[in-house]
Amino acid sequence: MRAPTIAPWIAAALTALSGCKVGPSFERPQTPAPAAYTEPAEEPTAPEAFAQRIVLGESPGANWWASFHCAQLDAIIHLAVAHNHTLASARATLDEARELARAASGARYPQVNLTAGAGRQKYGKEFLGSLFVLPPFSYLALGGAVSYTIDYTGGIARSIEQRQALAEVERSEVDATYLTLTGSVVTQALTAASLQQQVDALGELLAEDRQNLDLVRTAFENGSVSRVDVVTAQSQLASDQTLLPPLRQQLSAARHALALLVGQPPGEWQPPRLQLTDLTLPRRLPVSLPSELAHRRPDILAAEAQLHAATAAVGVATANLYPQITLSASGGFQSLPAEQLFSRSNTAWTLISGVTAPLFDGGRLHAERRASLDELRASAARYQQVVLDSFGQVADLLDALTHDSELLAAQTNALSAAQTDLQLARESYSEGNSGLLEVIDAQRRRLTAQLGLLRAQAQQYVDTAQLFLALGGSLPDSASS
Repeated sequence: MRAPTIAPWIAAALTALSGCKVGPSFERPQTPAPAAYTEPAEEPTAPEAFAQRIVLGESPGANWWASFHCAQLDAIIHLAVAHNHTLASARATLDEARELARAASGARYPQVNLTAGAGRQKYGKEFLGSLFVLPPFSYLALGGAVSYTIDYTGGIARSIEQRQALAEVERSEVDATYLTLTGSVVTQALTAASLQQQVDALGELLAEDRQNLDLVRTAFENGSVSRVDVVTAQSQLASDQTLLPPLRQQLSAARHALALLVGQPPGEWQPPRLQLTDLTLPRRLPVSLPSELAHRRPDILAAEAQLHAATAAVGVATANLYPQITLSASGGFQSLPAEQLFSRSNTAWTLISGVTAPLFDGGRLHAERRASLDELRASAARYQQVVLDSFGQVADLLDALTHDSELLAAQTNALSAAQTDLQLARESYSEGNSGLLEVIDAQRRRLTAQLGLLRAQAQQYVDTAQLFLALGGSLPDSASS
């Protein structure tokens, strides 16, 4: 007997039943698009030499850190991107998500399997009764089986869509990890450079303290000063020496952090010795428009992809409420060992259609759908909050840079005044018009102003880097590959 021709009615059924998708379709959410990040600025109070110019409507370059024009910094970042384990883990997780999305896509196609078997079997009396007891027999079988689930509700398509959206989440996570890594390298490098200059400045101060002590001792031996001046100079040297170990410890911690970022033990890799003078502060800062920020920042894109996945999950939960229709067919050859397996008389086939409809599940499926709707609302709220947080972060950094330039100008003036004060105090002491204490006080004011200037310079550099990160940077094509 010939198997009936089933292709026409299967094709017709698939055409008729695969035209709808239950659940909401994803649409990119509306986001606030303010005209500016901050309120209109007041008249600038910092001199032009210390200020940075904001260029609204432009975006940072792919290698945003190149704006600092430091080849050594570039080399550290490239080393970190190549060897950082956190970035490697994020990329592997992305590969996993993409493969799971490809695996889910296989459900939309018919599933074809090859079957083969050989065995020996004996039936008992319950099979045909006591009058027809079959003797034990051996058999051979070879064939194939095909099964196909008709996705007339679009549940399978929604599950594929959900997996693809989750892969997009991981891709954005890789981009975020990349930006965090490059930002951490720049921040630690700037911190180390500033601390190195502070250590050098304190070393110069200690050299001056020792010189003062030698001069006072000589003067004491000559009888021109009292022992009080000697003790005062010794006390000042000892006090200044206590400032050096904490700075060196902070410097070591920053250099160790750089080693970890490049995937190396601190004892086996030493970063280059940088100073702030080795970098150039960008005077022109490209800042993308607020309306473009939602399409650039990885954390916003990840929240959008999470919202997409939550939308697709509603479709999956809705499809589970409908009957599931499955078509299956099998065909092949079955024979006894003494017979020829591949003969027309030994062909066998089956054609089965099945419908599974939920009747009672204790409310599980409806509860799962309501839960998916709750998650959809939660994802939408999280997305909007991430967008608002990003606007606030950019606004804070823009204001910080304004205040950085004001502080830098003030610290520059303070250092200039402190240097003049120290020079006058030394001249007065040399002429015998004042004591050593006035010189030491002036020297301390000069050190405070010098360290304050170095910290203000470093903060302006760090806030500049943080602004580039808050704007989402510009990722190279290889970041997620």
